[in-house]
Amino acid sequence: MGQTLSEKILSDKCDGPVKADDFIIARTDVSLAQDGTGPLAVRQFESVGFTSVANPEETLFFLDHAAPSPRRELSNDHIRLRDFAEKYGCRLVDIGEGICHQVAVEDHVKPGDLEVGADSHSCMGGALGAFATGMGSTDVAVAMGLGRTWLRVPRTFKIEVTGEIPRGVQSKDLILCLIGMLGADGATYRALEFHGPVVETMPVSDRLTMANMSVEAGAKTGIFASDEFTRQYLAAHDRERDFKEIRPDPDAEYERVIHINASELVPTVSFPHTVDNTRPIDQVGDIPIQQVFIGSCTNGRLEDLRLAAKMVSGRKRARRTRVIVTPASQRVLRNALDDGTIKALVDFGATVTTPGCGACVGVHGGVLGDGEACLATTNRNFKGRMGNPEAFIYLASPATAAATAITGKITDPRELV
Repeated sequence: MGQTLSEKILSDKCDGPVKADDFIIARTDVSLAQDGTGPLAVRQFESVGFTSVANPEETLFFLDHAAPSPRRELSNDHIRLRDFAEKYGCRLVDIGEGICHQVAVEDHVKPGDLEVGADSHSCMGGALGAFATGMGSTDVAVAMGLGRTWLRVPRTFKIEVTGEIPRGVQSKDLILCLIGMLGADGATYRALEFHGPVVETMPVSDRLTMANMSVEAGAKTGIFASDEFTRQYLAAHDRERDFKEIRPDPDAEYERVIHINASELVPTVSFPHTVDNTRPIDQVGDIPIQQVFIGSCTNGRLEDLRLAAKMVSGRKRARRTRVIVTPASQRVLRNALDDGTIKALVDFGATVTTPGCGACVGVHGGVLGDGEACLATTNRNFKGRMGNPEAFIYLASPATAAATAITGKITDPRELV
């Protein structure tokens, strides 16, 4: 019997064949933590008694959730991570350099890697053909010290996407549709492996969005085969040498196969307060929006910002709707400055903030007022997620976000594309 992508990658990390439900100890390639989870990982690392980091060049600490820090206690956490990284020779990604998941795929993760991160959306690395997954801070601390981790090999759902994505519809709509189908726990501890002609012609920027949000259906990882698009992405980041092709075997065994006809997709919105509470745009109704947020590890890439800028060019934002744009990395910001994207967004009336998580996590820079509603391109809309449990968060694509910023209410982007 052939192997799925997850089984194939994890077999390589164990130097022997593995199959779904096996418990394994595997070599890790990339370990990361951010300023929310990193302090606990550091404390656990020290409490275990480790005196060195197994792979310091690929042990990454990110100051991205509170960037710049808005409070003294968070600033003290930053000091702790800076000191630890310097002591053990790890990479410290400083404030303004970007979100952990975005910088990881730009500079570190490669096809065939096993990436573990003390952040649930670490599964985004699966877009490059890696087995990437989030773990608790203690597990990641052990991986940093040993260069190994233990896990159960997940069973795999094969997601087969056929047809053609319509105008005004994006990969964010596709993954929201899938999460709505599966439910928030419908793929618990499964790998979502994406297939089909739509996926095979999908650029990596779109794959990153889908891999990132796989965890919102409970998945252990979301993963794509590496191909020519992967090679092009790595080459654009001066890493073509990191490319290798990884594909599942034709006779791989899947627990479940899910078929999606992309031609039937429409813009989709996730309603408060759960990601799987999705509705097609024609069932949304008249919902005023006080804040639009375009950014996050899910949709803060150059392609997302460019699309939004193109849609709002020559227009002005709705008078009672503020717009916050946060590039996912410094590289994204620089490119968006060079090609005029930032200028177009600022001319529209948007506020552009420091690359990082920004308003997504509700620490600073975009906290909502009581009763306010935000339309965000982020990955979570849990109660209180953006800093106020008395506010409401709707999730949608960058196209829907741009259209909403123009009208001041949730708007079908197909009306303006």
